[in-house]
Amino acid sequence: MGEEDELDISMPCCLHLLSAFLAMEPPNVLLSFARDCGGGCITESVQSFIWKHCISHYDGKLHVPYMKNCLKKLILEVESKGVVLDELYEQYTLYMTSIRENDFTKNSRVLKTISFVFPDEYAGLASCPKTRKLEVPLQCSLNMLEGGTGCCIWPSSLFLSEFILSYPELFLHKSCVEVGSGAGLVGICLRQVKASKVILTDGDLSTLANMRSNLELNKISATNDSLDGSLHADKVKCVHLLWEYATEDELQSFAPHIVLGADVIYNPSCLPHLVRILGALLKCRKSLPSFVHDGRECSNEIASESGLQQTSSANNNYLNNEVLSNDLNKHPVALIASVIRTKDTFSYFLSLAEEANLHVMDITEKIKPISLLPYMKSYERSNVRMFVVSYLSK
Repeated sequence: MGEEDELDISMPCCLHLLSAFLAMEPPNVLLSFARDCGGGCITESVQSFIWKHCISHYDGKLHVPYMKNCLKKLILEVESKGVVLDELYEQYTLYMTSIRENDFTKNSRVLKTISFVFPDEYAGLASCPKTRKLEVPLQCSLNMLEGGTGCCIWPSSLFLSEFILSYPELFLHKSCVEVGSGAGLVGICLRQVKASKVILTDGDLSTLANMRSNLELNKISATNDSLDGSLHADKVKCVHLLWEYATEDELQSFAPHIVLGADVIYNPSCLPHLVRILGALLKCRKSLPSFVHDGRECSNEIASESGLQQTSSANNNYLNNEVLSNDLNKHPVALIASVIRTKDTFSYFLSLAEEANLHVMDITEKIKPISLLPYMKSYERSNVRMFVVSYLSK
């Protein structure tokens, strides 16, 4: 095959195919992108691209059962319509004869690379690398049953990461604390946008160890886990934080501008502790700006498309990133991304928040992140809601 037949890796369909492979998207997603690259069918040029840029380049680094499954489906489709490259046959035969799937224990973690792909029109954004692609390798669980919930990459962490990269000016020179940091994706994105201080917390020690490993994979230094607010500017602190036992003084020593959380609202038994943690972190500075509409001071109300409550039109002036950025200089806020799995659980969270004098507002439809994961078909971003939480001074 001549040079003229080689596919350009910078072509959107090729970039999406490679990104989907590294993120371990379902094989059917890969086949769909492969067809796009070949103009409707998986040509020899497309097969060569897959061999060179996906399988051969990453052999020995990615999850073998996944690679074997992808190859199997690829070969079956190509065989029905054309000729399969010898290299693909040989690699699949190697997987079949020399590697047993039971060599991979159920609790082993896999390496996924989340590639944030910036559209051309956002090439000048502060968070956008020169290549227009930010690659974040992560050791993580395939699912919450194999490796634990803390090491999964949850949809809300993807959404929150897109939000951070879409609005880097909100986080520039800000002190940020994440509760329930899991695999560490959000923290890595915070470093990308040059937050002045990044503190990642989790209550599970194995999750915390995996998080530190992921920071190292991304060439980010991590410090020891202590509930001490000091932190060198070029490092990230990983803190073992048990919500039930952390004291208010310890939490307020972090003095955050922004508290972040992804999918931390799903467990009803944890919600009283979460609300207490948020209250302690958010009332370091207690001034909350008034929102004025038609000459009258208005209170903000919680909004949700699920029909729980409606947003007052008086809040619309608040809901843009310039005003939000200004407010961050006056008082800390929490940005919570979450899938609302049950109305009862979310209503319970709202009632606890009200009792704790916390103000919750849905900004999902008002400040939307750029779609930076267009290849990730398993990620249903429309299910994720984004909330701003503030402490209301009495």
